[in-house]
Amino acid sequence: MQTWHDLATTSPYQTAVAVHDALHHGDTANALQGLEELIDALARSERRALRSQLIRLMQHVVKWQLQPERQSWSWVATIRNARREIADIQQETPSLTRPVLEAMWDDCLAAARDAAAGEMNRPVPPLPLTWDEVFATEYTREDA
Repeated sequence: MQTWHDLATTSPYQTAVAVHDALHHGDTANALQGLEELIDALARSERRALRSQLIRLMQHVVKWQLQPERQSWSWVATIRNARREIADIQQETPSLTRPVLEAMWDDCLAAARDAAAGEMNRPVPPLPLTWDEVFATEYTREDA
């Protein structure tokens, strides 16, 4: 028999159905445990999505700074899209605030530098990125 944790990790939908069944059979304590695991699993999923988008955003800002000759409309679109995705995630999950982003900042920046180095086929120096560079600077092409 699967535990609530295992079920919530593998299938939120099946977890919700199992919680419904437990409630339908009057097993409130078991249903509550299932709901708690489901909430935790969904929060982890949203946090992973936020982290993924922050890495993608930082990666393109790093490339923008280090390869000005290769700046493209595609990079502009990726930066804007990642910012929108992060804003959407934060709107859907209000607990994923700026302090949460700041707490994952250094790890995400390291992952973004690694990804950028792989795409650029060269090492990326340990450059810091500011909040403004990642979230406020308007990146656009000169031929706009």
